Amino acid sequence: MSVIQLVIVAAGLMFLAIVGALMLNGRSPAKEAQRRLEAVRFRHSESTTAKVESQLKKAIAARKPKMHKIAGSGSRAEALALRLDRTGHGWTVTQYLYTSLGLGLAVTVLLFFKTGAPLLSLGVGVIAGAGLPHMIVNRLIKKRIDQFNAKFPDCIELLVRGLRSGLPVTETLGVVATEIPGPVGAEFKGVVERIKIGRTMEEALQETADRLNTAEFQFFVITLAIQRETGGNLAETLSNLADVLRKRSQMKLKIRAMSSESKASAYIVGALPFLVFLAIWWINPGYVGGFFTEDRLIVTGLGGLVWMSIGGFIMAKMVSFEI
Repeated sequence: MSVIQLVIVAAGLMFLAIVGALMLNGRSPAKEAQRRLEAVRFRHSESTTAKVESQLKKAIAARKPKMHKIAGSGSRAEALALRLDRTGHGWTVTQYLYTSLGLGLAVTVLLFFKTGAPLLSLGVGVIAGAGLPHMIVNRLIKKRIDQFNAKFPDCIELLVRGLRSGLPVTETLGVVATEIPGPVGAEFKGVVERIKIGRTMEEALQETADRLNTAEFQFFVITLAIQRETGGNLAETLSNLADVLRKRSQMKLKIRAMSSESKASAYIVGALPFLVFLAIWWINPGYVGGFFTEDRLIVTGLGGLVWMSIGGFIMAKMVSFEI
């Protein structure tokens, strides 16, 4: 059996495993019927509680888009552009694609000169070119979102003080845009600019909520929308929301501290085989050189990578908590 045939067999096994996982995770008929009944109840109910629950369910659904789509996008290109915009660095899709292509070619060429295996070099180059930029963008997005969530309760408190002093909501949004540094000020500056060009406040805030895709800002938008429908003291409502967000942030920190040991163990267990393999390859390349030339060792290596990927995915799910 040739190397290409072995790779095709391994890819087919991986595809079957993915299809099986998707089938096992599909929606049950009972849950689907319950979801439809709840949708009908929300649509025809006049209760404020039902409206709030409906808005929260929409916010949660927007945070978990289907397949490649991201909330606020309609295609892969738009989703990628939206992800790059969330980093706050002003990168374009063209720059991202050129960077991925250049990185993939560099890794492919260097690995081919080292091993002389074209298929292995191409595979690793494709993984590096597609995976590393994606991971870097995810990390930058997470860092910016964390910075936003850290300052967002202070932003709401500033809004509360402005409202209690008699300023309208739009004026307090402008104060936040100028007084709060970092991502919070930048996002609220965009909201104020959209309001100035004729957008309603709800539309401007919802557009920012779709871009950020965070539960904290969705709660803020829902609070304003419900208050406009039902009335009441907006300053008091926002003050309560700020307190809830602070407690939510504290709970996240507690969970991160409690799960840090498990995460460290997962990182060590997952990285150790690769580190040992690279160390042996660097010291004595001939000892593990068969993994790049012999068919049986290639199949064994691919199978090990598949099972290690499944194990890493399971460990990541075990230490991941949604608040």
